[in-house]
Amino acid sequence: MTTSDYAAYIASLPRILAGAAVLCRDGEGRVLLVEPNYRKGWALPGGTVESDLGETPRQAARRETLEEIGLDIELGTLLAVDWVAGEGRPPIAAYVYDGGVLSEAQFAAIRLQEEELDSWQLVSRDRIPEYLLGSLGHRVLEALDVLERGTGTVELENGMPPA
Repeated sequence: MTTSDYAAYIASLPRILAGAAVLCRDGEGRVLLVEPNYRKGWALPGGTVESDLGETPRQAARRETLEEIGLDIELGTLLAVDWVAGEGRPPIAAYVYDGGVLSEAQFAAIRLQEEELDSWQLVSRDRIPEYLLGSLGHRVLEALDVLERGTGTVELENGMPPA
């Protein structure tokens, strides 16, 4: 196979997008959510994996958290991987990492990336579905379950365990 044949083969393969986020909590178990200004709803700190630049999901989650809220957090375990189908776009592989329990000093040090975010707040588990719509809300609840059970990573499809 020539180099141009290989390049054509690679170009013909299906595409997926990848995103990575960090699940941070306070001492009461509330989840840190951010409010994007470029779309409706809330999210975890995180964003797109820049795979074309060789970035891994873990690196993306840490970079995006630093960019979005100004905190450089050492990430814990991978809590969830979610395959999210979409209309008008390729599927997204969404990774959620444990950002741990943040201290009061860390919360006080949060500085929002004003180009992308309007605000942040801590949200209790029972209010997650009010803030995080669709598969994202399910994904975060599943990730919280992983933390509570102390089990390994959960595999999800559109926010739910596979049938």
